[in-house]
This record gives sequence, structure tokens and C-alpha cells, in this order.
Amino acid sequence: MDKYSITGMSCAACQARVEKAVSKLPGVDSCAVSLLTNTLSVEGKAGSREIISAVEAAGYGAELRTKSDRESNPSLRGVTDIYAEEEEALRDKETPVLKRRLISSVVFLIILMYISMGHMMWGWPVPSGFMENHVVLATVEMLLALIIMFINKKFFISGTKGLLHGAPNMDTLVAMGSVASFGYSLVELFLMMDAQGRMDMDTVHHYGMNLYFESAAMIVTLITVGKLLEAISKGKTTSALKSLMKLAPETAVVKTEDGAEKEIPVGELSVGDIFIVRPGENVPVDGEIVFGMTAVNEAALTGESIPVDKEVGDMVSAATVNTGGYIECRATRVGRDTTLSKIIQMVSDASATKAPLARIADKVSGIFVPAVIAIAIITFAGWMIAGRDVGFSIARAISVLVISCPCALGLATPVAIMVGSGVGAKRGILYKTAEALEETGRINTVVLDKTGTITKGEPEVTDVIPDAHESAEGLLLYAASLERFSEHPLAKAVVEFYDNNKTQDMLSLSDFKALPGNGIKAESDKGVIYGGSFSYISTVADVSKEDTALCEKLSSEGKTPLLFSLERKLLGIIAVADTLKEDSPYAISSLKKMGLKVIMLTGDNERTAKAIGEKAGVDEVIAGVLPEGKEQAVRDLMETGKVMMVGDGINDAPALTRADIGVAIGAGADVAVDAADVILMKNSLMDVVRGIYLSRRTIRNIHENLFWAFIYNIICIPMAIGLFGFSMKPMFGAAAMSLSSFCVCMNALRLNLINFKDDSEERESADKKTEKIQEDIEESIKEDSKEDKKEEIEKTEEIEKTEEIKENILESGDIKKMTKTIVITGMMCGHCEATVKKALEALDGVESAEVSHVAGTAIVTLSRDVSDEVLAKAVTDKDYEVTEIKA
Repeated sequence: MDKYSITGMSCAACQARVEKAVSKLPGVDSCAVSLLTNTLSVEGKAGSREIISAVEAAGYGAELRTKSDRESNPSLRGVTDIYAEEEEALRDKETPVLKRRLISSVVFLIILMYISMGHMMWGWPVPSGFMENHVVLATVEMLLALIIMFINKKFFISGTKGLLHGAPNMDTLVAMGSVASFGYSLVELFLMMDAQGRMDMDTVHHYGMNLYFESAAMIVTLITVGKLLEAISKGKTTSALKSLMKLAPETAVVKTEDGAEKEIPVGELSVGDIFIVRPGENVPVDGEIVFGMTAVNEAALTGESIPVDKEVGDMVSAATVNTGGYIECRATRVGRDTTLSKIIQMVSDASATKAPLARIADKVSGIFVPAVIAIAIITFAGWMIAGRDVGFSIARAISVLVISCPCALGLATPVAIMVGSGVGAKRGILYKTAEALEETGRINTVVLDKTGTITKGEPEVTDVIPDAHESAEGLLLYAASLERFSEHPLAKAVVEFYDNNKTQDMLSLSDFKALPGNGIKAESDKGVIYGGSFSYISTVADVSKEDTALCEKLSSEGKTPLLFSLERKLLGIIAVADTLKEDSPYAISSLKKMGLKVIMLTGDNERTAKAIGEKAGVDEVIAGVLPEGKEQAVRDLMETGKVMMVGDGINDAPALTRADIGVAIGAGADVAVDAADVILMKNSLMDVVRGIYLSRRTIRNIHENLFWAFIYNIICIPMAIGLFGFSMKPMFGAAAMSLSSFCVCMNALRLNLINFKDDSEERESADKKTEKIQEDIEESIKEDSKEDKKEEIEKTEEIEKTEEIKENILESGDIKKMTKTIVITGMMCGHCEATVKKALEALDGVESAEVSHVAGTAIVTLSRDVSDEVLAKAVTDKDYEVTEIKA
């Protein structure tokens, strides 16, 4: 896509004219003109000379944005270099010029208004001779009006060019209104001179009262006021994009081959260079940490304010802030390849493209100005036929010209798109095009990939179930000692779980063997240890019917049971599963509340998929499909409405491309990003909710802008004609026109006030209060643990106290969820706590469980009512006893 800077445009009619001229050229596949950024984007094979010539033939100026050698070689060019031109294009060049024009105009206008109206309305003194000689007074008014019109000559030059090229624009309307006022008054002045020569003072006085020199000057001055307000508000709509461009540092500190440090411009960084980032500094380019560890604030890219811990091997992105320690990084992406650079490019491209809603304004704008000119002529003729004098008739026609505003129509869509894209970028939600931003809010079905989208994409240990003659610690010791030799993802999950809960060093094993598709084995000083699937272990160890039933139950829950044995003796079962992301159920619930149907699409087997789908709360599960099958499933769903596909992997690319809106979550694989219409920088489904909400708000804002732009003209033009018995002065019409575009821009800026607040803070606050209560209980029980009887009494009192505190919190509105306290016996250690906690939190309706083996309680927070029997069974299934459940 080639971009051109366009000069001379003043309204939507200009925009339509340039688009029409360029789109006719052979080799142009598509083109879009942005009135907001004064740019032209062209796709196709047409040459730049032909495009520039077509724009100039239409009456405007065009210039291809400069391309340098550095731009064509990303490794030689930094972010600040690349976007220097874009930043320059977005720089507010209009406001300073308009300010100077306005100040000069106002100075002369004050003098003109003082001379023409001060003595009549307020009796202010005027120079000697003016009152006695109306011709002299009128001549001074004419000269002052002429000066003001010359100061604002741009209206007349642009308006005349548009008229001569057969494409009248807003400046044409302003110029015609001002020239008509001035020309009519000039004729009146000549008639005054003739009457004064004949000493017909009554006629001189009559003509002197019907001059419109002040209106001719006032029109261009008030329109300049409107243009200034519009320029200021338009500048604010591009602030998000400009702030992104300023994030990258201009220099970087690199480590030379001899170990010395050297500061160089970011543009000189190449892939493979080692650069240094100290605490408080911005990361200059994307890179991989090769030394040190720190915490990085990635809010600039993802909107997430909490710093992310980083160590050797982790990636860092340009414009993020090192908040912790000293790190050295190897540059992996520089120039246009950096994450920041791609974000800026996407926001810029989205602002340069057109939303479908803009076509409405385009169609109207193309005929708007000629229609207004025709209405003005008809108005003049109509009033003359009706018997009104020339002064009244021409005033009505001038009012029609200056009150009509095509600018508001032209700005209605692009300003909202620009602000909406900027708000999304700050939150890590990137819309590739204006159409994507608009269409996202129109979807009615959301299709979610499972792995990495609804789930974390990394297996975790969910259950540790030792045999009756083995402890949980012993089972974990044998399992982790064996699995540490395996590269399988499930093995890594077991080892990681052991590392987080270990009580002793691993066993020393030998003669390790991996049996692909079955399991693994190794020699220990107590015999051969086996680990693997049910089908494998059942051939080498004694597996009871109860263990077989337990494996089937775990499989039905979407978990993978791993069995371990020492010779023929079964040690126990460890269940591993790809667990849900913490916010997935809440995000899916939010999507359903927005009236959307939510479907999970996965290549996993139906049993696992349904188990995950049930926990996540989706409406429908489509399982066992290959990438081609995903594309076909999306195609089928599109027959009943607009479909959004959300995924993160290469296998999702066909479905992402097929869907009405494709969303790549967590930045995803490069193929997924290329195929997607919307990119979410964070790996959170809540951003899908926010992206749809932002799109809907933007669409609503565009509708509001278009409504007010249309309604303004529908109401004001008849008023200017004088149909309602209201004789509007031309200067008031000019003031109304000036404010219309300003109001449209200010309405779009309201999108910056969107608050994406969810209940995560509220839930976190409630969890902390519940945790504090539990800590108080444990501390009280420890103090009184010397006497058994007293311990039981104190435990009961503390539990009652807990219930009272919880009730107070519920009454105060701090916790909006239902809670129950389960009194449990048999828990002996932290592992017991973890087992009970996972068992309870696996239940549908249980949001969280706070478990203490010291207090012998589990406080569960429920999102809906869960029966005591279900809660008790979840605990007793883990071989613990429930003695009481209190609501």
C-alpha cells in the first residue's frame, strides 16, 4: 500500500473528489482518502506519477511519502527513523496558521464592527465626518472587509479551484457566501455614491442601512474560528498514535566485542547485537535476555500495568520499561520488525482505511455542495418571486450557503475510527482496518479455539492420588525422579509440580528407557519404576477395578491420568490437564451476557473437549476437527450470522481467514497474526469482550455523529431559507456551521472515556479479606493448641466469628458471592490443603476455596448455589471426612 500526502482538501466533498479521480485510474485496485490525516492510501499497480497527476487534475496537491534506503532495509533503520515521516504527517500544522489568521481577522473585525454598528446600537463615538457622510463610512467598511477577506484568501482560492474543476467544496460555499455579501454591498455603495451626487440623502441613508460588508467579513472569520476548533480537536484524535511513536528511545547502549559499552542511535542496532538496559530505562528494540533478571512494565504494549518477571531466555519488546535489575539482551527484531513498530503501523493503517458506514457520508458528500448551491439559487429566486426585496432575498441565499456543513459529514466516521483505534491500542487491542473495527461489534457468534485460547496451553498437575499403602509425598518423589528424564510436556508438568512442593531430593535412577506411546521406566535401588498411560501400566503392574474406574472418571473430566508403579505394586495416579485460564469462564459468561453465542472449536477428542467446555461455560462444543475442518465449521456457522473466530496457532489460520472477523490472541503465531483482522497483545479472553464492547461503542459514536451531521443540515437549511418565519442573518449561519464540525470531533473524543472495568478488583479484594479471616483463625488456634478441649472450643468460636465477619462483609456489599464453610477432619499438611482445594474448585459453581489443615476448614466462594451433598462428596472422594457445612 502506497501512501500520499494530500493538500487543499477542506471537506468531505474534496475527499470524495480525490477518491473518485484516483479510483478511475487503470491499475488502482482500491483507494481511500482520510480527511482527518490528509492522506491517500492506494493499493494496486498504478504508478505514483499517474496518481499525483490525477489528484492535481482534480484541483488538489499530492506528494508520495519519501522512501529511503533505510526504510527498505529494516535492519538499518530504527523505529524513531521509520515513523519520523508519519509523525510529521500527523503533526498539527493547521492550528498555528489558523491562530495567526484568526487573530489578524479579529483585530480588523472589531474595528469594522465598531464603525458599522457601534454608533447605531450603543451610541459609541466615531471619527468626525462619518456620521454626516454615509458614503465615507461605507467605503471604510468596504476596505476593512476587503482586508479581512484577503487575510482569509485560502477560502476563495480553494473554493474557486473546486468550482473550476467541477467539484465545489465547503470553501466554495464560504467563498460564495462572503463574495455575494461583499458584491451586493459594493453595488449598494455605488448606488449610494450616485444618490449622494444627486443630493438624494434619503436614498443614501436607505442603501446605507442595507450593507453586508460586516457579514462578508464575519462569515470568513467565524468559519476560521470553526476551522481552528476543528483542527485542535482533530489533533487530539491522533494523540494515541503520536504517543505510541514517542515511546521508543532514540539511543541504545550496546556491548562491544571487547566488553566495553557504547551508546549508539537506535537506528544503528542490528539483529544479533547485545544491548544493555538498566533499571528505569526503556527497551530500545525487541530482544532476548542473555544475562540478568528483572521485571518489565509492558503497559505501553498490552495495557497491563503489573510488571512481568523476566529472566534469561525470556523476550522483551521495544518501548517496555525495565523496572527491576540490570539485563543484557540480544536484539532479535529491529526497525519495522519490532512489536511497537507493527502496532504503530496497524493503528496508522486502520486510520487510513474506510469503515463501511463511511460510504453513507461519501455518497451524500459527493452531491451535497452542488445541491446546496442549487438550493441557495432557488431560495433567492423564490423570495424575489414572492415579492421580497433584493437585500432580503440575497441574505436568505447567503445564509443557506454558509450554514450548510459537509465537513461534519466527512469527519463523522474517521474521527471516531481514529479515537477508537487509539483507545484499543492503549489496551493492547489492535484493529488492522477501519472495517475490522466496525464489523467486530456486529458479530453474533464467537468461536473459540481451546488450547492456548480458553486454556493455558500448558499442562498442569490437577490431582495426586496415592495408593492406599503409599503417601502422596512418596508417589510424587517416585514420579518426579522418573519423569525428569523425559522431554514429554506431561512429564515436565509433574517435575514442575514436585519442584514447587518437594520435601526431599529426587531419587538416583539408572537405565532410563522411553517407550513411545506407552510410558517410561528406570532402575532404582528398590526395583524398576514404571510410569505411563493406563493401558501400559496395567500390563506391568496390578491395577484394581477401583483404580480403573478412577482413571475413567479422570478422563471424563478432561484430565490425563498418569500411573506409576514400583515393580508390580501400583504407587498411585497423577492426573495432568491443560487447565482453564483464570478469566476464561468469566469472559465467556460476559460474552453470553452481550447476547453472543459462544462455541468452542478444537481438534481434541470429544470427551476432553466437552469436559473443558462445560467448565468454561460455552454454549456448544465442536470437537475432533482438523484445520480444514475448523475452516468448514466456521463456514457453516456463517450461514446463520456474522462469526468471529479467536485462535492463536498455525492450525487456526484457515478459520481465522474464513471468519467475518479473525482474532489472534496473545499475539499468537505469525501465521495467525497475518490471517487475523484483530490482534490481542495479552493472552486473555477478557480482551475479546473489551474488543467487541469498544467496537460497539465506536459504531454507536459514528451513528451519533452521522445523525447530528444530517439533522443539523436538515433543520438549519430550512431555517436559513426562512421557511419558519425566522430570518437568520448570514453571520449566525456561519457561526452555526463552525460549531457543527467541532461538535462532531468532540463527540468522538468521548470514546477516550470508555472504562473497561470488570469485577476482577472486587473479587481480588474479597479473596484477600477471606484470606485474612482464615489467617486470624489459624493464629488463634495455634495459641490455644496446648489443651485439646480448649482447642475445640476455640475452633468453634473462631468459626462462628468467621461466619459473623463474613455476614458483615456481605451486608456491606464488599463480597457479592455466596460463601460456605466446610468443617473437615483428616487434613494433616499443606499437600492435603492443595488436594481439597483442587477438588472443590473443580466443581461447577465454586469460584474459589480457601483451605486450612490447622483450622480444619474450607471456606468456599460460590458463583451460584451448590448443594452441601455435592461439596461433601468432593471432599470425601479424596478420603477426608466432612463433619459440618455452614452457609
